[in-house]
Amino acid sequence: MKLNRSAAPEAKGKLEFHLPEIKQFQLNNGLKVLFVEKDNLPIIQMSLIVNAGSRFDPSGKSGLAYLTSMLIDEGAGKYSALELDNEIESLGSIFGVSTDSDLIYMNMLSIKDKFEQSLELLTTIYASPLFTDADFEREKKKLLTMIIRNYDEPSYIASTNFRNLVYNATPYDHPIIGTLKEVETITNNDVKHFYRNTFSPSNSHLIVVGSITIPVLEKKLNNYFTSASFELENINNISTPIENNSNIYFIHKKGATQSEIRVGHLSNKRTDPDYFAKAILNSILGGQFSSRLNLNLREDKGFTYGVSSGYYYNKNYSYFQIATSVESKNTGEALEEIKKEINGIKQSISLEEINFAKSYLIKRFPAMFETYTQTANNLTSLVHYSLDKNYFNNYIQNIENCTKDEIEEAARKKIKTDKMIYVVVGDEEKVLSQLRIISDSNIIELDKFGKVKTSKSY
Repeated sequence: MKLNRSAAPEAKGKLEFHLPEIKQFQLNNGLKVLFVEKDNLPIIQMSLIVNAGSRFDPSGKSGLAYLTSMLIDEGAGKYSALELDNEIESLGSIFGVSTDSDLIYMNMLSIKDKFEQSLELLTTIYASPLFTDADFEREKKKLLTMIIRNYDEPSYIASTNFRNLVYNATPYDHPIIGTLKEVETITNNDVKHFYRNTFSPSNSHLIVVGSITIPVLEKKLNNYFTSASFELENINNISTPIENNSNIYFIHKKGATQSEIRVGHLSNKRTDPDYFAKAILNSILGGQFSSRLNLNLREDKGFTYGVSSGYYYNKNYSYFQIATSVESKNTGEALEEIKKEINGIKQSISLEEINFAKSYLIKRFPAMFETYTQTANNLTSLVHYSLDKNYFNNYIQNIENCTKDEIEEAARKKIKTDKMIYVVVGDEEKVLSQLRIISDSNIIELDKFGKVKTSKSY
């Protein structure tokens, strides 16, 4: 059978997608659970999340949350680190730990037949980590090495300094993995104290997606999650960021053949009502391959392999960011083109662009729930951002309901040129002169750790 490729396939009508019912319940020890039954495969995904991300690092101890997450599975209960790895592997399960600015995530993917044994190991890691001195010294050295390595990468330097500038004077204004100077001061007692003051069922949520019924699940969870619950104080004590005025921040990277560019500013919470208008706006500007930024800088000018924009959220704030890397000689012109696209989208957006962006966001939405892990990750966002449990079932309708006026208003009000921060990492001999030519604002030189190198500005 031959296909007629001269004609585009006909649309099959309006896309309908509904996530299976999200069920919520609470265990005897106070741990809150979100569950979706998904039985097309004999798999169960568990995601245990704790409000213990890097924003809870004590002053002068940046990296403490991250180091705690590195140590949490380095031996627990009766198992050493090696024994624990062997037990998980023997079950055919997959376990991982990660940390962001708000949360520590403990993920366990298990086959149905080994669920109870996997659950036992997960609860052992959560409730009974060993935190031995030998494990602490080893993981701390790994973290220090990671920091040194990351601060040799221009992309990390650019992204980290941009984020720190945006979240100025808040608990979000330091690297998630910490700094060399502060990680050096962390002791094993610091880790143990941080764990005791954050890893409480009252401060955690469990997300479960898989082939199991709710009565069986609830019984098994109560059998193994038995650690006592306690309340924490001042868990949401977040200060308001001090917004910087629009400036170019330059960081020298000797010998760099490319410049890393980050452009953006502080933005509002995930739960604010303009979220969907901003999502459509961003898709047009830099959130998809056919975006204005990519068609300009990649397809037309050939400056970069890719450029993207996005709104990046945490529990309390977000930031808008445009990110790319360009050949050093094109740095100044690339910044000019970025400014041109920012100003352009604030002036006009076509209905054709809006319809295309809506179609893109709607058609890719069901693919976000294809796997058990994807589904669990999306349920996690309900907890992380305090969203309504019907959020996903209403997603498509909310995108469709966004008007042209709402999207244009988001462009005018939520892309703030007067607060735009520009971070450039590159070789000063190749780049600084270009920045001086194009800049209408100060050029402030920083070292790679974000410290102002000189009071002089250009």
